[in-house]
Amino acid sequence: MKTHNTWRGVIAYTSKKADRMNENRGRETFTLHEQTNGTSVLHAHTEIDDAPDVLRDVTASFETKTLNPIDGFSRLSVGGQFEGCGWFQFDETYARFSGINSTHGPNEAEIPLTSRTPWFGHHAIINDGFLGRLFPLGSKPGKVRLETAMMSSPDHRGATGPELFPLSFGLVYTGDEKVSVGAGTFEARKFQIVDTAEGLPEEHPPYEMWCSNDEQGFFLQGGVGGYMETWYELVSLEKL
Repeated sequence: MKTHNTWRGVIAYTSKKADRMNENRGRETFTLHEQTNGTSVLHAHTEIDDAPDVLRDVTASFETKTLNPIDGFSRLSVGGQFEGCGWFQFDETYARFSGINSTHGPNEAEIPLTSRTPWFGHHAIINDGFLGRLFPLGSKPGKVRLETAMMSSPDHRGATGPELFPLSFGLVYTGDEKVSVGAGTFEARKFQIVDTAEGLPEEHPPYEMWCSNDEQGFFLQGGVGGYMETWYELVSLEKL
């Protein structure tokens, strides 16, 4: 008898630049397993077509209710060449990494923590949407700040590394809307990721996203840049 819930979906990446309006620039496929022990396991495959093209495969587990990461693995190629791979592990006192990448070669890191890492950013777009779970259903619009989240790369496209990169940033819940995407019409909550300048080598472009207004909080649509030069849309979602 099946004891877990499984969802499978596809996110399309398109351009909203005037000279490339609606041009396909990549895609992401994912599978999410929500286990009865309170753990979720995400498998995500990302393809970014813009040169240098990026292929990334991620497996990551986290506590379903809190988003606290448990462990993960990332492998990526950039411009058709192997860029790196690595294993991540998180607990109450440390964030750990062991891997190899084209810049640093073999690399191990251990960052001491005073509290659990609130979120592991491995650059799969579906994972960004899960940030909406930090605002309980029924909560009013507002803002929270994530201190010492961990990223697998400081690059905006996640096209370097992998490595262990701490980052603090703000998440703003701006309100509720109904949105229609390829996967259907959903009641949604809108969010913005802000205040990244202090941690990143280059401030992240403006980032807005809409997530389903339910316990799963699936990423529905969103954009990066001004105004939203790169667009992401959930075009397929099924519960298996």
